[in-house]
Amino acid sequence: MDFNKFCHRVGGGIYGNEPRSPLASPKEKEEERRMRQLGDEVEQLAYAVIGAAIEVHRLLGPGFLEEVYHKALKVEFEMRGIPHKYKHPVAVTYKGRPIGEGQLDFLVGDVLIIELKAVQNLAPIHESQVMSYLKMTKHPLALLINFNVPILKQGIKRIILSC
Repeated sequence: MDFNKFCHRVGGGIYGNEPRSPLASPKEKEEERRMRQLGDEVEQLAYAVIGAAIEVHRLLGPGFLEEVYHKALKVEFEMRGIPHKYKHPVAVTYKGRPIGEGQLDFLVGDVLIIELKAVQNLAPIHESQVMSYLKMTKHPLALLINFNVPILKQGIKRIILSC
């Protein structure tokens, strides 16, 4: 499988089900089709994670260091019974050989990658980091969540790997 050929979806609503304009481009229609293919399990987990993140943001607000949000979201996942692995290691390979290890902030339900940030603005490197995790794990979906925003919906990006 050639993982150099991939695309990602950023925006389109945090739940991925907001209607598109009838004048959607072929690329947007293809992205919508890929979203539908992710399956109910991943979508339910994403919905649960977003709800938990909104609760953390509602209670803490913006302005804390990233680690504070990590710990608060971990507590919220535990309280809600959301299956997760915290600071989950990811093997990094080059031409089939192990060369190092990355670390996911959270792996939810063994299928959904969660990467947290607490920055003024998300930068392209943040999305690249998440895309690298998706390529290494072959998981289909990640949520990149920036807690340093007034309204959390503005800080959530869905990123999809497709080959």
